[in-house]
Amino acid sequence: MTPADDRPTGLIARTVELFSTSTLSILFILFAMAMGVTAVLVTPREEEPQIVVPLADVYVQAPGASAEEVEKLVATPLERLLWQIDGVEYVYSISRRDMAIVTVRFYVGEDRERSLVKLYNMISMNMDKAPPLVKGWLVKPVEIDDVPIVNLTLYSSRYNDHELRRIGEEVLARLAEVPDISRTFIVGGRKREVRVELMPSRMAGLGVSLLEVWRALKGTDAAVTAGTFNRDNRSTSVTSDSFVGSARETADLVVSTHEGRPVYLRDIARIMDTPEEPAAYTRLGFSNAHARTEKIENPPGGLSAVTLALAKKRGTNAVDVAQAILNRLDTLKKTVIPDGVEVAVTRNYGQTAQDKVNDLLASLVFAILTVVGLLAFPFEFFFGPLRQLCLRVYHQPGHPLCAHSLPRAGGG
Repeated sequence: MTPADDRPTGLIARTVELFSTSTLSILFILFAMAMGVTAVLVTPREEEPQIVVPLADVYVQAPGASAEEVEKLVATPLERLLWQIDGVEYVYSISRRDMAIVTVRFYVGEDRERSLVKLYNMISMNMDKAPPLVKGWLVKPVEIDDVPIVNLTLYSSRYNDHELRRIGEEVLARLAEVPDISRTFIVGGRKREVRVELMPSRMAGLGVSLLEVWRALKGTDAAVTAGTFNRDNRSTSVTSDSFVGSARETADLVVSTHEGRPVYLRDIARIMDTPEEPAAYTRLGFSNAHARTEKIENPPGGLSAVTLALAKKRGTNAVDVAQAILNRLDTLKKTVIPDGVEVAVTRNYGQTAQDKVNDLLASLVFAILTVVGLLAFPFEFFFGPLRQLCLRVYHQPGHPLCAHSLPRAGGG
């Protein structure tokens, strides 16, 4: 019999022989390691799971209707209608005065664009069935990437919430320039407004009605393109640019006439450029121990605060985007953010995603080293001496015990 006749003939045996007698196994190991390192470096690191769950909120406007009327005439019929769409898993709604919000959620894995097209088509085809009180509707898709990855809270003991919001708007406009930023918004703080407080006694004395004031404000704060006319080989556009830009311009509005003289808005009202009326308060507080350690002022009611929320684009690395935001924030602290305004990072999904990935990689490395250790050293190398020692301890004391107990059993 020749050595060639001793070679294995089965598929599995030949495969084992090929990898055990050649360098292919080493090449495959190196290739697998290179692919693994590449995957770790290239794969975006996310905090939220990147699953496809088409979701949308349908806002229906019904001015003047009570919450009960909205539920019976708008929300419930719309729920039944949206249940007819293929692929819908859940439909639920919120009814309140003047509007309803209906949320539609499709099954996991449904194509997002096709699902939204189905939703739009279903609503558009049945607009003739809407009750007269419905004045409009809006579909707002919701994605997992709409969740902010970084929240920055601006707080101060020197500035109020209105001033903090104006500072936050400027900071947010600069942070929105960071690459791979998508949705941004501000939470908290009062917006700026021009407030008109009418004085009924002066309105009665000058014969001005509330309807006249409303018409003057509505008609003045508008811009209209009236058209064009051609003359001398030139085309001229006729426009009316009358947007109100300040409280002074608002005060100079003519609302009516009295005894042949114009009645200005300032004659019957107080006009103020001021923050809006507070509807909610946003405060930031610290524990006493943290305030003492960091030497932070911590009044009992907390500090005025506004929060800047920033989300990233789909498929981008949350770690890199979050770090870019924080780097840009460090630059803005020197130029835009004034003294007396502090910034706290109240959410950083980039950091949490990095920590989770590091824990996962550490667990993988430990598992790999454990498997390599078990394969590299024989089992007997570790447990052989221990097994022999246990047998000796068990058997050697057994002989005297047996020799000592046999005579006792025989009555000796």
